[in-house]
Amino acid sequence: MSDPHRGLLVVLEGIDGAGKSTQIRRLQLLAQALGFECVASREPTHGPYGRQLRESATRMRLSRTQEHALLLLDRREHLDVLVRPALARGAVVLLDRYYFSSIAYQAGPELAATQIRADNEAFAPPPDLLLILDLPVAVGLARIGARGDHPNAFEATATLEHCRAVYRGFANEPHARLIDASGDADSVTAQVSAAVVRTLQARALL
Repeated sequence: MSDPHRGLLVVLEGIDGAGKSTQIRRLQLLAQALGFECVASREPTHGPYGRQLRESATRMRLSRTQEHALLLLDRREHLDVLVRPALARGAVVLLDRYYFSSIAYQAGPELAATQIRADNEAFAPPPDLLLILDLPVAVGLARIGARGDHPNAFEATATLEHCRAVYRGFANEPHARLIDASGDADSVTAQVSAAVVRTLQARALL
């Protein structure tokens, strides 16, 4: 789907513990220092559909088709209310997860990855930059434990191994950059910041 806009849509993907939240906070400061309005958000959102998904993660998971339906509703609302207006203003929009996570977590025997992607790309604009924060699952789980959290239904080892492989599979797409997220936060920031600046320059926004 073609959805031209004035701003820049940057998506950060990766398994839990990859440091997406930390890097989004730092990229927000970078964008603002460069003179851009910057809007940071995440999916699932905290709206009514997103809340249902988050609640299911702490109890028994919904079926993949139910999750997919809720994610589509949540994403449509998110794009209409927040993302598209910000891009139209020329803002840098930073998203913690997007439809690539839907493919990673919801695809399975009852729901094909190709179907999930087609359903999303029928209305959702592709990112200008996809940053895939990659690290071993054991490291991600250790980080989750170190911050005092307990793994939820989406954070089982087998699930995360599958999701990591799916994310790495997106690395060959033209707008994607595979980032080694196993090091310290500063080294990751250097990589993601350079990628954002290069993309701004390529779009003649900087």
